Formats: sequence, C-alpha cells, structure tokens
Amino acid sequence: MPPKKNTSTNTTEKKPMTKAEILSHLSEKTGLPKKQVSEVVDELVNLAYQEAKVGFNLPGLGKLVVQRQEERKGRNPATGEQITIPAKDVLKFRISKTAKDAITPPKKK
Repeated sequence: MPPKKNTSTNTTEKKPMTKAEILSHLSEKTGLPKKQVSEVVDELVNLAYQEAKVGFNLPGLGKLVVQRQEERKGRNPATGEQITIPAKDVLKFRISKTAKDAITPPKKK
C-alpha cells in the first residue's frame, strides 16, 4: 500500500493532539496515572456542559458564553422562498487574550 500523499502546502504543519496524547502528556507532567487524569478531564468537560447555560470560564484559555441570535429573514435554498428563522440561544467560545497572544503576539504601538 503506497504512503498517503500530504495534501497540505505546509509540510511542517502539526495535527491537533488527540485525547490520548493529551492524557499522556498531562499524566507525565503531573505524575498522576492516566486513568486519574482521564477522570479529571472528563469531569471538567461535564462541569462545562452543566454550567454552559450561565457561562463557564476556564482561566487562561477562554470562556463559554450564551448569545441570543435574534429572529431573521432567510431563504429556503431548495425553493428560494423567503422564510423567517426563529430566534435562538447559541453557545460560543471566547478565547482569552493570553491564549490569543500565544498564537499571534500583540501589536507594538
């Protein structure tokens, strides 16, 4: 079977860490067993889900916030008919300034 071709234009591009890689890394850094680290991560995720309705802050990384999308006009792509899209609450993640600066350094004045 021939190796897969890299379709990316940047050959040094890394892929995001998998959950297993994250757990291994945290386990090595903290000295805790992977199972314990996995339980902590899973509990953090569950807590974020529970608190998402009122917002959830992860210091240094960002926060989950609920935003209201107002009712708006749209078009049915199949028929072209104009429709009203009802208002709804959506969950968004706002990244912290510190995390932004880690990727793109702040501009100097």
